[in-house]
This record gives sequence, C-alpha cells and structure tokens, in this order.
Amino acid sequence: LVNQIGFEEPLINESRKPQLRRLLHKLVTKLTCRDNADYYLYKILRAHILPLTNCAFNKQGDQFITGSYDRTCKLWQTETGEELLTLEGHRNVVYAIAFNNPWGDKVITGSFDKTCKVWNVKNGDLQHTYRGHATEIVCLSFNPLGSMVATGSMDNTARLWDVATGECLHALLGHTAEIVSLNFATDGHRIITGSFDHTIKVWDVSTGRCIRTFMGHNGEISSTQFNFRSDLCISGSIDRTCKVWDVASGLCLHTLRGHSDEILDVCYNATGSRLATASADGTSRVFNVMTGACQSVLIGHDGEISKVAFDPPGTRILTASSDKSARLWDAESGDCLQVSHIWQFGIESRTGPGRPH
Repeated sequence: LVNQIGFEEPLINESRKPQLRRLLHKLVTKLTCRDNADYYLYKILRAHILPLTNCAFNKQGDQFITGSYDRTCKLWQTETGEELLTLEGHRNVVYAIAFNNPWGDKVITGSFDKTCKVWNVKNGDLQHTYRGHATEIVCLSFNPLGSMVATGSMDNTARLWDVATGECLHALLGHTAEIVSLNFATDGHRIITGSFDHTIKVWDVSTGRCIRTFMGHNGEISSTQFNFRSDLCISGSIDRTCKVWDVASGLCLHTLRGHSDEILDVCYNATGSRLATASADGTSRVFNVMTGACQSVLIGHDGEISKVAFDPPGTRILTASSDKSARLWDAESGDCLQVSHIWQFGIESRTGPGRPH
C-alpha cells in the first residue's frame, strides 16, 4: 500500500515512506480497535504567563504547540506534557500557529507584530521572518507540499511566501476589509480567503491572480473551508447563514439557514458529504451538502459555540463553547454523547444521550 500511494502521489518520496508506513499502522490500529471510552482530563499544563490564543497538533498527535499573549509559542510532548521548546522573538501577541503537516518538522507563527516566523521543530531555530503586512496577522496556513505559507492580515491583504527562501511570492490584493480566514485547496493550486467585506475570493497560487469572487452574504465572513475534492467550498457569516459555493462556476448552491445568531465556524467531514456550523446562538447544525437539508441540531450548550469539528470517520462531532465545556455528539442522530466541563482545577464528564444536556 505504501508503494502504491507513493506511485500515485508525488508528495511521497522515498524519504517520506517510513513516516507514511507508521501513519498507516496507526490508522489500522484505530480502525480495528474502536475506543468508546469517555474523554477525561489528562493533564493541565501551566507554563504561559498570559492567556492562550491558539493550539495545534502535528499529524501524528505526539506533539502540539500553543500560542499566547505572552508573545511566545511553546512546543509540547503530548504523552508526558513536557515542554520541549519555547519559540521567542515576536514583539506582540502570537495569534495564529500551524505545523507543516503531515511532516511536522516546521512551525509557523503569526503575530500582532505584523510578522510571520518559520521555526525548526527539532532545535527551535528561527529559519525566516516574513515582513510585509501593515497590521496584525490573524490567519495562516502551509500549502499541502509544505513549500509555501499563506498569511492573512487585518490590512485587507493576504500574502504567499516561499518557505525555503523567505521571499514574498505574491500579495493578494482585492479585499476591502480584514481577511480572517484562508484555506489552500487539496492540490495546493488555489487558495480561498474570507473577509469582513462580506466576500470570499478564490486565488491562483502560481500567479496571485483573483480567479473568482463569491458575493451574497450580508455580513462579515467568519470561516471558510474547501471540501476534499476542492470543487466546493463553504463560508460562514455573521449574517447567520452558511453558503455552499461551486468553485468552478461561482454559483451559490445552497444558503443554509436556521441559526438565530452569528455563525462563528464551519467545517466539512472528510468525504464532504456533510458540513457542520457553530453559532453564537449556542447550537451547532449538521447539513447534507448535496441537498442542503438540516439533518440535526445539536442543542445543549449554554453559551456561544466558537469551534466545531468532525472526527476522521465523520461519525462524531466535537464542539467548544464559551460556557466552558466541550461536547461530543453523534453526527447521525444529534445525540450528545459526552459533556466535558472545564473548571479551574478539573473536569466533570457526563455521558449518554439519556443524560442531561
């Protein structure tokens, strides 16, 4: 299987095959040994001196990073909770962070100091500092090859950077308000940006040219995402709707309604057959992408839901809320499977659809 994937996927060269083999073994183990155990508090790590802004795992899940108002990014070992590195150098809040998954040997950090930095995960060395934005960087991403970085800023622009040289390849100009979301297509040839100007733009990565602009929302864009095939994308807005767009034609295929307050996050499942929305109204909704029908409403949180995600098989959904809890849901029925209440010194869990939500 490794050789077959390597033959069909140019990203997988000989040096990457051992890592791919380990990932496949891990996947087989997960699929054959389904774990239905409850989530529980594993560790509390207190190292940043100011609040966190973001966190991200590498592909293997054995390491993760945290960004903070203390102007640093820290690298942690997941199993032990050991702090491996402190990445220092920014002069303001470290707001957006990411690994170059699936390899996980580089980290990027975007800051309110208007710069993005690239770090070596093995030794913490600073490899490049990208300068060019006029105001805060609030979103960023590696392309699938890990050869390029995209940054989005409150200066209304996005920029594409060469990871190896640190050169700015393109400045993506056209939005008239802040860019708060960006995503590469699966093949890395296109990128979408979502802006407070109520629009989503599709850009050609090789030229920096805007291919298409999606218009139709009546409020600021909060979140965007391509599906895996990258023929569709979704956008969530403070106008309380989520829209499904055909990337090639620019047509809006569905306008998904039902929320009574702003949509703060949107996501596809792995196959792109379903999408989930998270809203300030305290609910999350699951929609059928083909028909636009709402399949379930996830009700139980007492505060706005800021993040939503499917698990890899697409059978469960995780939501995070300002009510200081995370909830695990059955994607098919909408039943709440578990509630994890995070208090100052611990966590309380309740499971089962028959328990209080």
